[in-house]
Amino acid sequence: MLTQEAHDTAFDGALPLLAAADLQDDLLVASNDLDRLQRLLSDACDALLGHFYGATGELKQLLHAATPHPEIDNHQLHVAMEHMAGAITAMQFQDMASQLVHHTAKRLRNCADRLARDTMGDDEDGVTLVEEAPLRPNPVTQDEMDAGSIELF
Repeated sequence: MLTQEAHDTAFDGALPLLAAADLQDDLLVASNDLDRLQRLLSDACDALLGHFYGATGELKQLLHAATPHPEIDNHQLHVAMEHMAGAITAMQFQDMASQLVHHTAKRLRNCADRLARDTMGDDEDGVTLVEEAPLRPNPVTQDEMDAGSIELF
């Protein structure tokens, strides 16, 4: 997105203004895309968790029915409950994904703000607001989802 004019500008150690503006726009677009991804992930996970909990409730009712049903195999119900518990545990990745998306979006906004401040100077009020960058390099150290000792039901 850099124009020829930006490339023709003599390089004196500073990023040309047009190139900086293009880069800032790209950073902000990426940040907005991450925000949209965050909302999509959250909505999808909320819907899936609702369905998983609903199905689990139905399975529990069948498992604990007062009158035994000869056509219902309790072992199969237990296996189905284990699968549901595993599915719900897997859905908990959304929390980790949300943290990573939020962290990355904050970093991108900080880069865009610093770029604007450093290349374009202060705004009309004499102050350029720069959103603080996250202090830690990565909010989530876990890179896989294993079932733990969490009681889900």
